Amino acid sequence: MKQSRREVLAQGGKFLLLTGIAAAGLRSLRGDAPQSTAEYKLAEHWWGMIIDTGKCIGCGNCVRACAVENNVPKGYYRTWVERYQVLDSDLEHPRVDSPSGAIDGFPPVAHRSGKNYYVPKLCNHCAHSPCVQVCPVGATFESPDGVVLVDTKYCLGCRYCVQACPYGCRFIHPETHTVEKCSLCYHRITKGLTTACCEACPTGARTLVDLKNPKDPVHEFLRTNNVQVLKPHMATGSKVFYKDLDGAVR
Repeated sequence: MKQSRREVLAQGGKFLLLTGIAAAGLRSLRGDAPQSTAEYKLAEHWWGMIIDTGKCIGCGNCVRACAVENNVPKGYYRTWVERYQVLDSDLEHPRVDSPSGAIDGFPPVAHRSGKNYYVPKLCNHCAHSPCVQVCPVGATFESPDGVVLVDTKYCLGCRYCVQACPYGCRFIHPETHTVEKCSLCYHRITKGLTTACCEACPTGARTLVDLKNPKDPVHEFLRTNNVQVLKPHMATGSKVFYKDLDGAVR
C-alpha cells in the first residue's frame, strides 16, 4: 500500500517544520512514494550517495537498471554516465560524450593519448534545492528524510524546475507531460533496499549512504578521502559526493 505525501509529511512533522507551499494540500505521490512499513522512520534517515569515479567503467548497467526499475521512457534518463576524454595536447578542453545516456555503454576511444574516465550523474537531492524553491504549486518537495521528490498529480509541467536545476537532472515525460527525475528509488530505500543503480553496478562505484546514521561508513569515507560535489559554487547542498572528481568535470 502506497503512502501518500500527506502521510509522509505528517510522520516527519514532529521533527521538522514545514511552511508555505511545501505543506499545502498535496495528498499523493505516484510511483515515488514509500511503501508503508512499521520499521521505517522518516526522521532517522538523511539519504545521499557516494560515487567513486575511479571505479566506474562506463558499462551502462546503472542506466539500464534505472530504466527498468522506474519505467523510464525510451530516450530519457533519470541517471546517465558521461565519458571525459582529456588529451595531452589540450588539457583545458575535455571531450565529453554520453551516447544515449550510456545505456548501451560507450564505443572505443579514438584517441589513445591523455586520460579517459567516466562520471555517473543523477539528481543530487540537494538540501537547498533550487527546483523546490521555484515550483509554483509545491509538486516538487523534499521529504523529511532528505530526498527530493515530485508529486506528479500536482505537477503542471511548467518546466520552472527543469530550468532551475543546475545539474540537468529533470525531464518532461512525453506521455504524462509532468516532470520526472531520479527519486533515489524511494520505493526501495524505505523498505531497506538499496537503489537499482547501486545494486546493478559491478564495481561498487555507487553507494547509497545514510548521513544521519552514525554507524554508516560514509562518515569515515568523507573524512579520509578527497571528496567533492558537482558545481559547489551553486551552494545547493548536494548530497551526491564524488571521490577524486577531476577538475574538468562540469
